[in-house]
Amino acid sequence: MDEALIRSLTPGVLTVLVRRGADFAAAEDAVQDALVEAVRGWPDDPPRDPKGWLVTVAWRRFLDAARADTARRRREDRVEEEPAPGPAPDVDDTLQLYFLCAHPSLTPSSAVALTLRAVGGLTTRQIARAYLVPEATMAQRISRAKRTVSGVRFDRPGDVATVLRVLYLVFNEGYSGDVDLAAEAIRLTRQLAASVDHPEVAGLLALMLLHHARRAARTAPDGTLVPLAEQDRGRWDTASIAEGVRILQAALARDRLGEFQAQAAVAALHADAPTAGETDWVQIVEWYDELARLTDSPVVRLNRAVAVGEADGPRAGLAALAALDDTLPRHTAVAAYLHERDGDLDTAARLYAEAAHKAPDLAERDHLTRQAARLNSRRR
Repeated sequence: MDEALIRSLTPGVLTVLVRRGADFAAAEDAVQDALVEAVRGWPDDPPRDPKGWLVTVAWRRFLDAARADTARRRREDRVEEEPAPGPAPDVDDTLQLYFLCAHPSLTPSSAVALTLRAVGGLTTRQIARAYLVPEATMAQRISRAKRTVSGVRFDRPGDVATVLRVLYLVFNEGYSGDVDLAAEAIRLTRQLAASVDHPEVAGLLALMLLHHARRAARTAPDGTLVPLAEQDRGRWDTASIAEGVRILQAALARDRLGEFQAQAAVAALHADAPTAGETDWVQIVEWYDELARLTDSPVVRLNRAVAVGEADGPRAGLAALAALDDTLPRHTAVAAYLHERDGDLDTAARLYAEAAHKAPDLAERDHLTRQAARLNSRRR
C-alpha cells in the first residue's frame, strides 16, 4: 500500500462526499471505512482510478449508514441521486477542508487534531502520540470535534485566524513529527495568501519558509539534533530565506503587526546572520518584546529570556527567567543553558539531566543527556 497516495487522496474523497450532501462526521466515517476496504483489497487488485474507487465505496458506506438511521424516509432521496461510478473530478479542495476543520466553535487543540485526522491522513494513534495523550482520549476529542462541525457546510467559511492557527500547528507537527506535513502546510498557506489579502497570512507564510529553510541542517546524519548555533549555514536554503524575507518585508510595510509577522522577524534575523556570533540579539529581544505584548505568552517570555541572555549576558537572562513559572515546558533546559554560559557547570549539568527527563521526544531527550554528559566529563 502506498500510504503517501492514500493521504493525498483522502481530502479530495472527503470533499466529494460533503459536496454531495453528507454531513462531515458521517462522511469522515464513510471515508475511513473505504480506506479499510482499500487496505484489504488494493494489494491484490489495485484499481485503475484510486480516487474514483474510494469515492464510490465511501458514498455507498455513507448510504448504508443513512438507510439505517431513524430518519430513513427523509434520507432515501439521496439513494436515488447516487451518481454512476466514474472518474472523480480532479479538484483540490484541501484548503476548504481546513476552513471546515478550523471552525471557530472548536478549541485549537481539537481543530488541529481533527485536521490531522481528516485532512492529514494520520491515524488516531499517531495524533495521540504527537499530543502525548492516550489513544482513547484522542479518539474522544476527535469524535467531539466531528460532532461539533457535523452541520457546517462549505458555504459557511471558517475564521481566517483559526485557519492560520491550525496551519501553524500542522506545520509544527510536520516539522518535528514522524509524518512530514510541513511542505503541505506551506502549500496550503500559499493558497491562502493568494486568496486572502491579510498581512498575518503573509507573516505565517514567511515564518514557515524561514524555518523550513533551515530544516536540512537541524539534524545530523545519525538523527541527533543540531542546535541553531552549531548548524552548518551552508546547508540552509537561501532561496527560501530570500523569499521569506521578501514576503515579510511587504507584510511589515502595511503597519498591521501581528504575532506571525513578529515571529517571522525573529526567524529572519537568525537567517540573516552569517555566523551565530553575528546574530543581532538586541533586535531579537525587541521583537520578543513586541511578541509578548501581542500574545502575553509564557513561551514567548521563555524565548525572550534566552535572547536577553545572549544580548545582555547570562545573568540578565537568568533574571528574566526567574520571573517565569518553573513548570513551563523547556524552562529547565533554558536554565541549564544560561547557567553554563555563566560558568556554573555543576548546576548546568544537573539541570541538563533534569531537563532530559522532562523532554517531550526522544531526539530532544538524547540531546539534553549528551549536554549533561559533556559537562560532567569536563568536570572530572
